[in-house]
Amino acid sequence: MKLIDSTYEILAWKHLGQSVDERWSQWATDMVLAGFETEHLIELTCLEKPLNQFELAGLTDRVFEELQLDVTDREKILSNYVSYLGEQVLAGEREILSALQDIYEVWLLVGYEPKGYDFYCLYHAKADLEIAEVQWYWEGATRANIDQICEAYFRKWLQENPLKALL
Repeated sequence: MKLIDSTYEILAWKHLGQSVDERWSQWATDMVLAGFETEHLIELTCLEKPLNQFELAGLTDRVFEELQLDVTDREKILSNYVSYLGEQVLAGEREILSALQDIYEVWLLVGYEPKGYDFYCLYHAKADLEIAEVQWYWEGATRANIDQICEAYFRKWLQENPLKALL
């Protein structure tokens, strides 16, 4: 069986210590529908408010153990997450600015690692061009070409950082 693609996102959220919410429950439901039926994965499909993040952290640890998913390889997890977002953008499944914002937020959380700097610049260039005629983050980027620049950068990223198998 193949894990569903959004597992890349869930692994990144787990690694970064993001709060468990309804999106995790939806992922768990999608995983069960894909044929992954484990005790704790099924439990994750039925989140009830108020959410106790301490208990949910333990539950998600058990889910990843059952699925034999490693959440300790930071570089692999974050690279896969960015590649997953890039694939979504190029497939038209996610807006460019939304994906760049997600990558930018990861870049902030991991302490401004150099590998994410171009995404930081592209995010700010794209965001500035949404509200203004000029930006100062990416040389040559204008309202007319920023989407093509971002898509080309995602293609380059994916060539250099293809998604790595999780299992």
